[in-house]
Amino acid sequence: MKVAELSNPVKSDWFTDQGLRLDASPYVAGSMKTKKMLEQLPRTEPLASLTAGHNGGIFNGPMFRRVYLTDPEHSVPFLGTKDMMAADLTGLPRLRKSDAESSTLSYLQLKPGMTLISCSGFNAGRRAYVRPDMGDCWSSQDTLKVEPNPEKIKSGYLYAFLLSKFGESLVRGSVYGSAVKHIEPHHMAGLPVPRLGTKLEGQIHDLVEECARLRAEFQSSSVSATKDLFTSVGLPELIDVRWHQQERDLGFEVPSVGATSLRALNFAPRARQLAEKLALAPNARLGDICSGGQLGSGTRFARVESNPEHGVQLVGQRQGFWLRPEGRWISAAHAPAGIFASDETIMIAAQGTLGENEVFCRPLLVTGRWLKYVYTQHFLRVVSGDPEISGAYLFAFFRSEAAFRLLRSLSAGGKQQDIHERLRNEIPVPLAPPAARARIAATVRHAYKCRDQADVLEDRALALLTTAIEEAAG
Repeated sequence: MKVAELSNPVKSDWFTDQGLRLDASPYVAGSMKTKKMLEQLPRTEPLASLTAGHNGGIFNGPMFRRVYLTDPEHSVPFLGTKDMMAADLTGLPRLRKSDAESSTLSYLQLKPGMTLISCSGFNAGRRAYVRPDMGDCWSSQDTLKVEPNPEKIKSGYLYAFLLSKFGESLVRGSVYGSAVKHIEPHHMAGLPVPRLGTKLEGQIHDLVEECARLRAEFQSSSVSATKDLFTSVGLPELIDVRWHQQERDLGFEVPSVGATSLRALNFAPRARQLAEKLALAPNARLGDICSGGQLGSGTRFARVESNPEHGVQLVGQRQGFWLRPEGRWISAAHAPAGIFASDETIMIAAQGTLGENEVFCRPLLVTGRWLKYVYTQHFLRVVSGDPEISGAYLFAFFRSEAAFRLLRSLSAGGKQQDIHERLRNEIPVPLAPPAARARIAATVRHAYKCRDQADVLEDRALALLTTAIEEAAG
């Protein structure tokens, strides 16, 4: 529970500034404290005076009936409040194109340089930057769009401010509601944006723009590696599986079953056909590849809370797929060594439900800056024990739609699914020639180096902005 600071008590005139709001959020979340500090700066401008576009440049959208399709020719990628945090946008749901391009919804198409703010739900207030590769996406009505006026402010600088600890407290202080949190466009209009001079704002903008470019490069390189893998093994038809356009698995027969499984999903014809196609190429069983490595869940352990100075950040299944995780801080001293991961470990979300937009059976690669995190036992850890088959190469396979559908077909359990312990050993992993394998792995490693460098640049931009504001206010 947050309480007011005795050194910075809530004052009566603050109630007028907040439109006589009587909930505690804007007063104890640091919002008013930040506003009072920013008032000491030589120059600030209200956010609404720096934006342009639909509804003045700060808008969300109407509630509407969503019709999802799978054919890319008749649909557009659709970004929700969780999706806007994702590092890899490959699996986005797709909204019917005719609806998206209608006069009612056309303005919800994203533009590179916009700042997105989740404005509804438990996690209202999260921010994200629209990268160059997101220009063909539409966003939901639960996402607030802030479109900067390029003649008045640089987009990267505005985003850096909204992402900073100052923007964080201002945005969070605008949240209202009890069970379902909300932020409305008019709540954001008056946010004071500090002006730090053309040169410094330009430096911060350039860092954010390069960060966005690198994250787009991460996306394109990851996709390229997967395409290269299936082309190299002679299975280009598996680049685009079109799962939902195939005949549904209804009324099929299985010649024989054993004690391993009696569940129909484990014998689904579409998934079996995928496995048979993968077996046509030179391949190895996943269990054999991971012999001497690891193919199992992480260690179960008790979480002992800690602070960032003395703890490590715990990454769960949901946050693992975000650009940057927001996990709990726990004590590594009170947890087993198995909570860390070795370089190029593949983490597959192994517990969840079968919803199309759930992370269950989606993979991530642990390398670079992500080696400092620890991971929950809910991930299936895939570690190659074969020096000729790297984790980076395996990741190019597991991030594919073909591998995702095959993993889903191996589900076991009731409400919360898991991946069948014995059946996962039988997954055929196609093996490209050694030279192609090395090339594909290099592409994946390049993608993750881009991602790490993007984080470094974002941190640098925030550090420049924070220092400048604190010095100007001090």
